[in-house]
Amino acid sequence: MLGNYFPILLFILVGLAVGILSMLAGWLFAPNRPDSEKLSPYECGFEAFEDARMKFDVRYYLIAILFILFDLEIAFLFPWAVVLNEIGMFGFIAMLVFLGILVVGFAYEWMKGALEWD
Repeated sequence: MLGNYFPILLFILVGLAVGILSMLAGWLFAPNRPDSEKLSPYECGFEAFEDARMKFDVRYYLIAILFILFDLEIAFLFPWAVVLNEIGMFGFIAMLVFLGILVVGFAYEWMKGALEWD
């Protein structure tokens, strides 16, 4: 009975071997000659002045989550608009209910001040 799982075990072992061997080959054969230009800061042009693990305000994450939420809303609107003729009145009403729920949520967030950045 366990013989049926042998191909899966073999697949996992071959995958691990390929991954480990390719990393080992890169470590052994790749040139490692860092110079001052390669080790210099590259994102903004000057040295970092704070710890990379500094704390962000919670409002930043709230705005990010809201952006993702309303961005996904637009992602649902495009396919709906393309097939609007085929889905008929039921699809139109369903999308109105969906948009209504999102508008109520957006109004609630606006009234609570979640979109204000002080």
